[in-house]
Amino acid sequence: MKSAANVHGAIPWRLLDGYSVVDSVHDEMVTGSGVLRPHCETFVRSLEALGRHEFASRWDSAKRAIRENGVTYNIYGDPQGMDRPWELDMVPLLIAAEDWSHLETAFIQRTRLLNLILADIYGPQRLMRAGMLPPSLVFANAAFLRACHGIRVPGDIYLHLHAVDLARSPDGQWWVLADRTQAPSGAGYALENRMVLLRSLPEAFRDCRVQRLASFFRAQRDTLTMLAPGHQEQPKVVLLTPGPYNETYFEHAYLARYLGFTLVEGGDLTVRDRRVFIKTLEGLQPVDVIFRRLDDSFSDPLELRGDSSLGVAGLVEAARAGHVTVANALGSGVIETPAIMPFLPALCRHLLGEDLLLPSVATWWCGQPAGLQHVLAHLDQLVIKRAFPSESMEPVFGSKLSQREKASLTSKLRARPHDFVGQEQVALSTAPVWHPNKLEPRPLVFRSYTAAAGDSYAVMPGGLTRVSSALDVPIVSMQRGGGSKDT
Repeated sequence: MKSAANVHGAIPWRLLDGYSVVDSVHDEMVTGSGVLRPHCETFVRSLEALGRHEFASRWDSAKRAIRENGVTYNIYGDPQGMDRPWELDMVPLLIAAEDWSHLETAFIQRTRLLNLILADIYGPQRLMRAGMLPPSLVFANAAFLRACHGIRVPGDIYLHLHAVDLARSPDGQWWVLADRTQAPSGAGYALENRMVLLRSLPEAFRDCRVQRLASFFRAQRDTLTMLAPGHQEQPKVVLLTPGPYNETYFEHAYLARYLGFTLVEGGDLTVRDRRVFIKTLEGLQPVDVIFRRLDDSFSDPLELRGDSSLGVAGLVEAARAGHVTVANALGSGVIETPAIMPFLPALCRHLLGEDLLLPSVATWWCGQPAGLQHVLAHLDQLVIKRAFPSESMEPVFGSKLSQREKASLTSKLRARPHDFVGQEQVALSTAPVWHPNKLEPRPLVFRSYTAAAGDSYAVMPGGLTRVSSALDVPIVSMQRGGGSKDT
């Protein structure tokens, strides 16, 4: 590790005294030689003008604001209680303007591509007949909802909100780790992060001319309203939540209030004559749009998952009749599988006539003989995951397995190859985290958001960055005690 303070004349900023970058890892603020990256200079100068004491004082105020605002993230099985205060770092992730311009274009392209793939999967299925998408990749996936095949969606929009998890490799290249297409979470936390830091560090935000997030959410709200059946002047839009025991329930309530939507649980809704209604003291009132935060299969116990007590019986039939718009469209989780990643470059050229701008991390689906052979031959360098997210399994790092464990995993891969993928292990980039009174590097994953906006898409000017709980923890997860950053 190289210390920023130990490089002669590299960084004269007190804030970075003692901050060390990790060898062979891209740091988002400091180069490998200990030099502050140009796009971070204005921000660091602004914080330096505060001084360490004032900066620490504002960090305490920010943490107090989070507690007072009731910002929580539910940790399942946490002995300290489910409602854990949201962890926000005071130093945001800064992305250079030229990098962001490319990313923004790439995000929109990726959302358009995935939307077209969904339209084909739940429509004519030409891609499978043409051999561009293996049928077993779709039909063996529990997230493919046969009951939703043939349902027409307003505006041909399946993805009203799409999230992309990104990591940056040591050479500075961004790679897609995962696509979130079912009910992407985190946008509300990104908004709350921005609001807290904007109040805590107004000078830095002013000096850096940080873009606002309001226009993104306004475009999302207007588009959802516009997609109501019958193009009503004042449609009823509700946000469907699994309830207060869900890990991101705070976000559901926060977004509903911010967007002006009614927050409902499945029990608050009913279907009569293929139409959705909300139960009120004044009687039943029609619902036109459902912005769901509920997984696909739980949405309708009548046609999807019979043991679900969270959904609305008859919702699929109401959507089939065209009497309600569901966002994201039911069944959109089918393309969350990492197994689709190897096929995206060819699909992009076929459907859009363009090269894929943002590459996915190298992925091999074991359902193909060549993919299985590669995974077995390079097990030490790969991360093994379930191909279909509905089947829970912790990522397995091949390099950390004993010979006996490798033999056991190899047997599983050979027995059910379609159920697994192997992915290249990316050395995640790091960013400085204030802990407890100094900056320390932490691995990060950046989540971006793209929302339908009229006949196009809008990208949130920023996003949600998650950091691991320690430098040597390879998995970035809020459930594992990680934190977050504004971006």
